Amino acid sequence: MLMLFLTVAMVHLIALMSPGPDFFFVSQTAASRSRKEAMMGVIGITLGVLVWAAVALMGLHLILQKMAWLHQIITVGGGLYLCWMGWQLLKSARAKKQNGDETPVALPARGRTFMRGLLTNLSNPKAVIYFGSVFSMFVGDSVSGGERLGIFLLIVVETLAWFSLVALVFALPKMRRGYQRLAKWIDGVAGVVFAGFGVALIMNR
Repeated sequence: MLMLFLTVAMVHLIALMSPGPDFFFVSQTAASRSRKEAMMGVIGITLGVLVWAAVALMGLHLILQKMAWLHQIITVGGGLYLCWMGWQLLKSARAKKQNGDETPVALPARGRTFMRGLLTNLSNPKAVIYFGSVFSMFVGDSVSGGERLGIFLLIVVETLAWFSLVALVFALPKMRRGYQRLAKWIDGVAGVVFAGFGVALIMNR
């Protein structure tokens, strides 16, 4: 049991640390806005992971195998959302270029960062692949109900801890000053990355 938990913890940490839409979203939000706003996004991402983990424990890989059309809908919908996020960042980069880097950053309405974090995770192609295949390998029929609950809690806590650390680091004054100097370029690159994830997800569905 201990070895199972350690293995899952290590595999999930590696998955979290590999750059993807969730990481770019949290780091960019923390550097450009505030740690509080970034933490709202972190909570949204953690809720998304909670949903994926719960579905995986109920047999996500079997659902996707038997309902290919559902996988197509998730894939295309997620790709379109990531493209939209990319477009928003590219517009932000263009506005900064036209108005100068001193343009104050407008905070989103309450709850919007949380929803963006949630939707970014739910539309993340890595999440579909990871929870539908890799993660499912560790929750076979031989895993007891107690072990499944322990794995579920481990995944949720580990996700919250990792992205909280990312938000804390990128919200440091030095990181924020660096972002302000390079805001238009960072937003532009992040926009291309998000759009690239979305296009790749749609093209490879």
